[in-house]
Amino acid sequence: MRRMAIVAGGLDVLRGVPRSHWTVMALVSLLCGIGIATLYSVEGGSFRPWAERHGLRFLAGLAGIMVMLAVPATAWLRVAAPAYLASLGLLMLVPVVGTEVLGARRWLDFGFGSFQPGELMKVALVMMLAAYYQWLPKERVGDAVWVAVPVLLIVIPAAFTVRQPDLGSAMLYAITGLGIMFMAGVPLVYFAASAVLAAAASPLIWSMLHGYQQRRIEIFLDPGSDPLGAGYHIQQSKIAFGAGGLSGTGYMKGTQSQLDFLPEKHTDFIFTMFAEEWGFAGAVVLLALQAALVLVLWRMMMSAETRFARLLIAGAALTIFLYAAVNAAMVPGLVPVVGVPMPFVSYGGTSMMSLMAALGLALSAAADHGSLGADGDRLCGLRPAF
Repeated sequence: MRRMAIVAGGLDVLRGVPRSHWTVMALVSLLCGIGIATLYSVEGGSFRPWAERHGLRFLAGLAGIMVMLAVPATAWLRVAAPAYLASLGLLMLVPVVGTEVLGARRWLDFGFGSFQPGELMKVALVMMLAAYYQWLPKERVGDAVWVAVPVLLIVIPAAFTVRQPDLGSAMLYAITGLGIMFMAGVPLVYFAASAVLAAAASPLIWSMLHGYQQRRIEIFLDPGSDPLGAGYHIQQSKIAFGAGGLSGTGYMKGTQSQLDFLPEKHTDFIFTMFAEEWGFAGAVVLLALQAALVLVLWRMMMSAETRFARLLIAGAALTIFLYAAVNAAMVPGLVPVVGVPMPFVSYGGTSMMSLMAALGLALSAAADHGSLGADGDRLCGLRPAF
């Protein structure tokens, strides 16, 4: 009887899922399917190790989303601050006990597996900022003191992330955080002042970058200056991208990828491999699926009833958009090389689970009706735990 009750409860949850949520999950499934097929090609026709793990992580994430749909938005509001503080604590542990891979100390190893706390922070930061602006009265959003609080919430994890070093994630924190602040109604004058300060501080910022980070920017400005050294990744990526032409070389027939000229083809440069095999047409289809996912989330945001829900959904949409845009611009050399994956396509356990968690939070908030009160209300006496 107990098992039947659990099954019945699960079916009730599924019946109550809006059509837009199924659309999101269908788009994510398509993207993950593309990732699995491409990772199968990466290994020359083998599901192990990349494709199999990618598929299992996707299924685990999908199950997690279904569980999260049953959780009311008030619960996510309550755990926003603890989640942020826990993620920050893990980030602080990385320089002390983190595992170094390819010259960067970004991972924590727990014996049974490793993960990047920086990926968890991307979700926790969105939760914290959304909770903050749900709590803050609208008339105080533009006050300097109350603007300084979210700036600190963004700067602190970004500073720890830069030390790893992981400039790409730090930039994503900044852009995502500022985007949420903008959508929360922070006056444009603060953003203009930030841009002026950033421009004035650019020499100082340059001096603080690691040597390899400076070299990446120099290679971006002059790709041919070191084609066999620092510029090798981007040179091979451009060759593979161009080799695909309009319709591609064919599945598992890419010369640059199958002959191992293309580095990191299962993670950061998987979009290049896909474009070589399926051509410009295939690349457009993949980016169109990413854009469709963002647009569906955007429509859900516009119909959400509370600031917390709107900003949570906006944060998820902005994160996916930034991942896809930066990765797609990176592989043909339009922006410097940074460690940003193609959402749901690139191999990576922590990035997959963090993106699925962000989607789960967004869908849960969008499906919630009434538990947070009317838009702009102070949560009927409920305050987030910070």
